[in-house]
Amino acid sequence: MIQRIGRGRTALLLAAATAGSMVVSGCGGSSGGAGDAGDSVAVSLITKNSTNPFFVTMQQGAKKAAEAEGVKLTVAAGKEDGDEAGQVQAIENAIARGDEGILITPNGPGVNPAIKKARDAGLYVIALDTPPDPADTVDITFATDNFTAGELVGKWTAAQLAGKPATIALLDLFNDKVVSVDYNRDQGFLTGMGIDTADRKKNGDEAKTGNYSGGTYTIACNEPTQGAEDGGRTAMENCLTKNPDINVVYTINEPAAVGAHKALQAAGKTQGVLVVSIDGGCDGVRQVKDGVIGATSQQYPLKMAELGVQAIKKIANGGEKPQVTSGLDFFDTGVTLVTDTAATGVESITSAEAAERCWG
Repeated sequence: MIQRIGRGRTALLLAAATAGSMVVSGCGGSSGGAGDAGDSVAVSLITKNSTNPFFVTMQQGAKKAAEAEGVKLTVAAGKEDGDEAGQVQAIENAIARGDEGILITPNGPGVNPAIKKARDAGLYVIALDTPPDPADTVDITFATDNFTAGELVGKWTAAQLAGKPATIALLDLFNDKVVSVDYNRDQGFLTGMGIDTADRKKNGDEAKTGNYSGGTYTIACNEPTQGAEDGGRTAMENCLTKNPDINVVYTINEPAAVGAHKALQAAGKTQGVLVVSIDGGCDGVRQVKDGVIGATSQQYPLKMAELGVQAIKKIANGGEKPQVTSGLDFFDTGVTLVTDTAATGVESITSAEAAERCWG
């Protein structure tokens, strides 16, 4: 049994750290340091993986904030999107170290019991990007309004179709677990298109044919991508097998969109197909500029990470806890539609403008 000696102090040196984790020590001496004895505030950032550029950027933002705030930061991640076991081990390590708090992008509901254990042990837990289900699994979430992000690209798509029939491929995140970012983006997209959804917390239960805001629609497929380029390509290939006439492709994120584009390209079907996505990273913005992606909703992971580090330091020093955005069950870090083909009634910025703020 590990006995914890005190807040911000390591009670026991771990025999082995989580694979892929590292410690970043912030510079000491910043104003408002933790505790009268000058103890450093210790925070763990646990992302879904360390390969997706979104999470790499989030890690960079957390490191920068930790250095500025004099916070001792440990960075860990799952091996891949959906790796709940890796995140659970990282949470266990944070508890054992006596960290003050955890920032986490949850890989799924399997992480929830470990989060509860951390909170019971006195750690303040903030979810980033992906609100858990239920939302009160964590103390608070700093995230994009993912439903709004999907809704923006849905409205843009409906406007671009200008009444043409829509044959839609929905390239989601998972098909074997329920994650809020997955269903919120998917259901937001359909709502933006003017398509009735059944259960807003479930992908794939809406009518497969019917009317969108401008005309008729057919949903050709719901396929998982794991949020990766190769997954996006495979998903798009499967969708084209089911219906070769797809002219609208919604993707959970930009790596999946790039994979989908490659599948469309290989099939000779890029002309007349609208590909939309969500993330707004610098690579994604370039994809908009190059015409691979028609529109994307830009998120701000640097802001999420910086606010998270600052919040836990403030709480460790006896300061006030952050509050959710009015009308939501999380703190909204903002979202902006990025496209070089503006649509009437849908506010957006250009790829050039987005490149100046990508993920800032």
